[in-house]
Amino acid sequence: MAVDSSSQQSGTTISQINVTPLVDVMLVLLVIFMVTAPIIQQGVQVNLPQAKAGAIPGKEEQLVVAVTRNGRIYLNDNPMTLSELGQKLRAIRGLQADKEVYLRADQDVRYGAVMKVVAEIKQAGIQKLGMVTRLPGQEEG
Repeated sequence: MAVDSSSQQSGTTISQINVTPLVDVMLVLLVIFMVTAPIIQQGVQVNLPQAKAGAIPGKEEQLVVAVTRNGRIYLNDNPMTLSELGQKLRAIRGLQADKEVYLRADQDVRYGAVMKVVAEIKQAGIQKLGMVTRLPGQEEG
């Protein structure tokens, strides 16, 4: 029968680290983040059209122009008019010439409203314009 030699000495302390409480805390935090992550929604609610293209990997803070169903325009969650959007994008382009802009337009918004926004983005000098869609079968959010 195997006997632990360290248990035979009386008055000594155990020099092993008990990691069970640490693992328990980490698992609780993991569950909390898994539950709260879908609840946190960033941006303006837009019903995106479907497309079979994959996501574009982002490197830095993105500029997202959103057009809602009722034609309201947002730049990174900030509501603005079409002329204000052009002024902001021109100022941003002055700081970063190769800045990318992503357009999230509701699928029910009028085509003309989207084209006015695209024209304003192009007139501001933005050359890289991406259109945001959702994959077929993907939930909106």
